[in-house]
Amino acid sequence: MATKRSLATKLGVVAGFENPRATLEQYPTPPDLAAHVVHLADLQGDVDGRTVLDLGAGTGMFALAAALRGPARVVGVELDRTALTTARRNERRIAASAPVHWIQGDATRPPVTFSEPVTVVMNPPFGAQDGNRNADRSFLATASELATVSYSVHNAGSREFLEAFAADNGGEVTHAFAADFAVDAQFEHHTEGSRELDVEVYRIEWESASPA
Repeated sequence: MATKRSLATKLGVVAGFENPRATLEQYPTPPDLAAHVVHLADLQGDVDGRTVLDLGAGTGMFALAAALRGPARVVGVELDRTALTTARRNERRIAASAPVHWIQGDATRPPVTFSEPVTVVMNPPFGAQDGNRNADRSFLATASELATVSYSVHNAGSREFLEAFAADNGGEVTHAFAADFAVDAQFEHHTEGSRELDVEVYRIEWESASPA
């Protein structure tokens, strides 16, 4: 297995959003964070030989990180067509050997079904924008329906909510850790050149998900 550091280095070529949309909270996932999450997933046996689903794939950081760790296939679902175009270019940049399928669609109502166990990796919207409150709840609901296990990034202080949501939807939080999320200024409401957000990553095992 390649090291977490080497994975982060390979992900350094992944381009971010050309025209990020604040309403979709399009912040590119940092390579170090994606590498950390996917490395953990691989250590848990949740990547190699499995189907990995990236909900709200953006320009492909999580999907492509997983594609470099020997999955059976990777599926990235993203609403923004421009972001998907960038994701396809990023796929060519990293030259992953695993098949990657990009699907334009709403990650909270993805037009996909699976007959095999699925691992979800995702950086859902945090719900920071007006009219987008609790956006991560819908992503988690989708994960509970499609995945046997999921890895997701959330605002710091989300543990109580995550554990309650998982318990109510046939799941259990098995791992949680704090991380930094570097955000560069890219919208008008940003007043700093860059800042570090405190985030938390959760691994949830879902019992309610069943093959289609």
